[in-house]
Amino acid sequence: MGYVDGYLVPVPDGNRDAYRAMAVKASEVFRDHGATRVVEAWGDDVPDGKITDYNRAAHRLAGETVVFSWVEWPSKEARTTGWERIMADERMKHDPADQTFDGKRMIYGGFEPIVEA
Repeated sequence: MGYVDGYLVPVPDGNRDAYRAMAVKASEVFRDHGATRVVEAWGDDVPDGKITDYNRAAHRLAGETVVFSWVEWPSKEARTTGWERIMADERMKHDPADQTFDGKRMIYGGFEPIVEA
C-alpha cells in the first residue's frame, strides 16, 4: 500500500496563487524523486469544531485558509531516499524573504496506510 506524507498548513488568502505555483513546482520535484502522487487541497468546507479542528490545529489566523496535502510513495524506503534527494535538489532552494506561508505552523508526518479501498 505504499507510504504517505501528510501536511496541514495555513496560507494567507492573498497568497493562494503563489502557493499554488510553489506547490506545482514542488510536486514536480517530488515526482522526479520517487513520489507517485502529490495532492494539494485548498480548504473549502473546514468547519470549526467544539474541541478541535483543522483551523485550530494549524493556528489559522483571520484571512488564512488551511491547505491539506499529501504525497504518496511506493514505500517508506522510497520516501526516505526521495526526501534526501529532494532536500539536495536545487529546484527546492528559495529566497528566505519569500514566505508564501508560515512554515512554523505547518503540521506534517509520515503514515503507513492500514486501509486502501
